[in-house]
Amino acid sequence: MEIKALKDAHKLLAEFKYKLGTIEKGYTDRTLYINLSDNKIQSKPVTQMMKDKFIGGKGFGMWYLWNAVTPQTKWNDPENEVVIAGGPVCGITQYPGAGKSLVCSLSPLTDIPMDSNVGGYFGPYLKFSGWDALEIQGKAENDVIIYIDGNSGTVTIEEAPLEPVDGHVLGEILTEMYADSEKDKRNISIVTSGTAAGNTRLGLLNFTFYDLRRQVTRLKQAGRGGIGTVFRDKKIKALVVKYQGTKGNLNNPADQSIINKAGIKLHKEVCQLDDVQNGMRKIGTANIIEVMDEYDLLPTHNFKFGCHPDTHKIASTVFIEKYVTQNMQDGCWYGCSLSCAKAADNFEIKTGPYKGQKVTVDGPEYENAAGLGPNCGIFDPEAILELNFYCDTYAIDTISFGTLTAFIMECYENGILNKEITGGLELNFGNKDAALELIHQMSRGEGFGLIAGQGVHRMKKIFIEEYGADPDFINDIAMEQKGLEFSEYMPKESLAQQGGYGLTNKGPQHDEAWLIFIDMVNNQIPTFEEKAEALHWYPMFRTWFGLYGLCKLPWNDISPADNAETDEPAKIPEHVQNYVDICNGVTGKRIDKDILIRESERVYNFQRVFNIRMGKGLRANDAIPYRAMGPVTVEEYESRRERYDNQLKELTDFNPEGKTTQEKMKVLREYREDQYEKLMDAVYKRRGWSKDGVPTIEYLKEIGMDLPEVIEVVKPHLEAEEACC
Repeated sequence: MEIKALKDAHKLLAEFKYKLGTIEKGYTDRTLYINLSDNKIQSKPVTQMMKDKFIGGKGFGMWYLWNAVTPQTKWNDPENEVVIAGGPVCGITQYPGAGKSLVCSLSPLTDIPMDSNVGGYFGPYLKFSGWDALEIQGKAENDVIIYIDGNSGTVTIEEAPLEPVDGHVLGEILTEMYADSEKDKRNISIVTSGTAAGNTRLGLLNFTFYDLRRQVTRLKQAGRGGIGTVFRDKKIKALVVKYQGTKGNLNNPADQSIINKAGIKLHKEVCQLDDVQNGMRKIGTANIIEVMDEYDLLPTHNFKFGCHPDTHKIASTVFIEKYVTQNMQDGCWYGCSLSCAKAADNFEIKTGPYKGQKVTVDGPEYENAAGLGPNCGIFDPEAILELNFYCDTYAIDTISFGTLTAFIMECYENGILNKEITGGLELNFGNKDAALELIHQMSRGEGFGLIAGQGVHRMKKIFIEEYGADPDFINDIAMEQKGLEFSEYMPKESLAQQGGYGLTNKGPQHDEAWLIFIDMVNNQIPTFEEKAEALHWYPMFRTWFGLYGLCKLPWNDISPADNAETDEPAKIPEHVQNYVDICNGVTGKRIDKDILIRESERVYNFQRVFNIRMGKGLRANDAIPYRAMGPVTVEEYESRRERYDNQLKELTDFNPEGKTTQEKMKVLREYREDQYEKLMDAVYKRRGWSKDGVPTIEYLKEIGMDLPEVIEVVKPHLEAEEACC
């Protein structure tokens, strides 16, 4: 159908006019609020308290969400919200990675607050259009498109009955529909979901940017936690923002020269050092596929193993030579010289509704390649790219899909599932055709795809209660925690990374603490106290990026030539100072590296209390499946027998000679579970939490997060804990 016919079918439900205003020191000082139940559109003030305590980005999202919901609110209740915010630094063009926005909502997977970061142009354009955040509540009766014209100062809600839903198609259509010309397409950014988001709990959001060189609408994903499912449940077909006139000073920073100086310094490092360090500009995050394999950290066969002899078939060099387009600037926001947003162009689809079409596939990112590839036993680069494409366009989180499919495959190979249960799908490790059919079923809302689309947490219950699975085995191998599937790093040989996954707020996503290398490879944090300090500092520092609208990769995926000579090389201290500088340059603040951490402590602890308010967030919720700690099966133990035998001798005074593998596994398990409990004790103490993981009132006062509503939540838990102990 022609674009004009699609547009003509739109029905205007509401229109809102606003004064464009100005941005001052990174803030517009207002939020766009939309309630789809009654088509209400209004401007809400951003208060000084919000800026002081919640900063922006994820902080604003958590604050708005807290005030929108109650402890009884479910993900699909009208009062649940989708909040998108960029933060005060978001939108600058002088420093790499400054185009991020954060999306917050109650998760269909975890039932607690979820935050997911994403690139693309939407966050900056939203701000330039006059809004620090977009807050959407309620439910529409029929599919709608929300359109923000940042140059005319107009917001509309339009009923949109005819456009298809899948991400790559809808992104192209709406870019064409709302742009005035080919050149104007770069001024459009769109948020969409996809067909599978309406049939599963795994839905993601696609954020677009128009690639002038390729002349195609590219997609970046806010993938984690099923926020795309909330989006479709509200019957939002798309969000569209249009802004013409992007330039480097639109944030009206307090001191542009500070930002310029930091940016020039990092651009030089990227230019001189990226090729010899990580090769981000060549292949993006997929550069570490073979590195993870070499260090036994590549999740393989549902996290059973950390390497595989076929990994060379999907090494980064394979994607560079055969699939991923080179020699292009691939930043997902202006000025990002790291340029990691790679793509495979003219990739021909072999299955499903888009069979025979040639498309641009985003990535593959490392997580996509690892989860869709070796974790499912698939070592075919074209199958990985096709799965990647369909996850994106159908709007399924690639991480959750990879981890849940690997879980299903192990259950299938252990006889818990069979072809009768799966509707004929032979879900053995390595069966790429079955994996593809599973994802098509999710899109169509049929067959075993409906069960898989519930996620690992709910599949555990189904497999135990309906298929007779052994609960102990299922709970050991089901790689989820708090309801969220593990991201794609093997944590079982790194106690610090086990904590980096288990002690997160939203569930096992590495963006809070990625500590494998400094713990396992470099042995920089050998004691409990050092691990606890790392599990305080790194989550706080990484949280800070999500408050200001920044990407994490320029922090540590490129490092100064003399970084190894610094006192704390794992922190990349020169880059930490860069972030201090650009924050002060934009906002006019005078923070230092310690105040930076304090800003994050406030929001991080607020989110922890939010979890407690929603019924999670205590010590019991920080437990992780045993496979994340150690070998569940004999096969696993034997694959690392020499290592495990030596650990038993050196760490437990247990002599493994003459003992059965099962006897050795039992002793090793007792030791590793005890280590994790001790780690929790150390981390809770360092974070200012009680033994049950509740932020203490004294600590909340110390960091300035002793808001009355926060104290009201923690006080009864602390009193009950004190009375009990």
